[in-house]
Amino acid sequence: MFVLAMRSVRQRPGRFLATLLSAFLGAAIVMMFNSLRDTAGQAGVDPVSHDILSTSASVVGGYGTLLVFFAVASTLTVNVRQRTAELELLRCSGATPAQIKRMVVGEAVAVALIGAVLAIGPAMLGGRALLDAFQDSGQVARSVDYSFGVYALDSGIAVTLLAAAGAAFLAVRRATRRREQRGRARTLLAYAALGVGGVSALSTFAFSAKDAALMAAPAYGAILLSVGFALLAPRLLKGALDRLELTGASGWLAVRNLRERADHLAGILMSLILFTAMATATLYMQAVESDAIESSGLKKSVDAKNLQTLNLTVVGIIVVFVCIMLVNSLYAATTYRRREFGQQRLAGATPGQVLSTVGAETLIVTVVGVSFGTVAALAGIVPFTIVRSDSVLPHQGFGIYVAVVALAVAVTLGTSLVTARRVLRTSAVEAVGLAA
Repeated sequence: MFVLAMRSVRQRPGRFLATLLSAFLGAAIVMMFNSLRDTAGQAGVDPVSHDILSTSASVVGGYGTLLVFFAVASTLTVNVRQRTAELELLRCSGATPAQIKRMVVGEAVAVALIGAVLAIGPAMLGGRALLDAFQDSGQVARSVDYSFGVYALDSGIAVTLLAAAGAAFLAVRRATRRREQRGRARTLLAYAALGVGGVSALSTFAFSAKDAALMAAPAYGAILLSVGFALLAPRLLKGALDRLELTGASGWLAVRNLRERADHLAGILMSLILFTAMATATLYMQAVESDAIESSGLKKSVDAKNLQTLNLTVVGIIVVFVCIMLVNSLYAATTYRRREFGQQRLAGATPGQVLSTVGAETLIVTVVGVSFGTVAALAGIVPFTIVRSDSVLPHQGFGIYVAVVALAVAVTLGTSLVTARRVLRTSAVEAVGLAA
């Protein structure tokens, strides 16, 4: 089956471009930050520089690992779903579910390995740039030399391959099971994340305003809550659709299509929830922390500067990854509907009406994702703001939130409409014939 997997990758490389890109960026980020740990482990590095570099590697490397799995999982889920007919043909030809799983996992591992190897060079350049940034801000001594060692290389490749193998196994398992008790383990994991996230957010009140670890509890609370909501994405979307009534042909058709495709849109909704929650919570809590230090008249310590650098870096990683996840997932999902769009046009719908329906669908999914992401973010922001500044909400206003939401809407709506417009360039008859 591994030989068949490699042959499939060679024959149709375009099918795996999204997975390759996710693996490449994921491995680059993990190796880039873990190279700071190699740098910190060199002889002669002073204790302050060692602690800052090690902490940066641990914190951002952890976020990177989580995002790598979600990014690769979202692209592989769409990939496997689009190959349902091919996988069913293999089963009819005598292949067992176990053989199909080995083939798909083998494809994913092969593509991920290529992406990880290609990421080594950019990771080395990015790690050196990170060290320069820490040294320019005075957080790391100028005498520290950059090192890209075994830890960075091994961790980057291992995380990427494990994420690809695990995500591929889960995706093909759902596609090959004839009967299943859907989502039991996923639901339990989601509720566990929600429970632990809520407790973590509430534990913020156990800290004092000047406690160095104050931001950790609400930050992890917001993250875990967003992960819990993300795992419940199909249920959340179906629940929202049951309470939604839209007028007009495009609105009615959009709601109907979303009800039928709720499970297929889970990856997109996951990305929106994680992006909104993590970006909003991190940026607002960092703004509250910076204002509190400024109002106290104190100068930012090295630890405070390091925390700010980490927070802004984490948000940057989130933005890059989520944008890639959304673009890949939306592009693949919209392109896959070529036959559906052709049938609608043959039934009398104009290209404009099809685009209106796609726009309405995307807007609904975006609103649902942003709404639950906002809830998760507030669960972290409110406790932190109360403890740190004696105010319920941050004084920074809605500027940060509007920017986060605007970026989410621009990426989702822009990708969906541009891709749909490109698909609609094909004539309806040709689109139905090609998809068949």
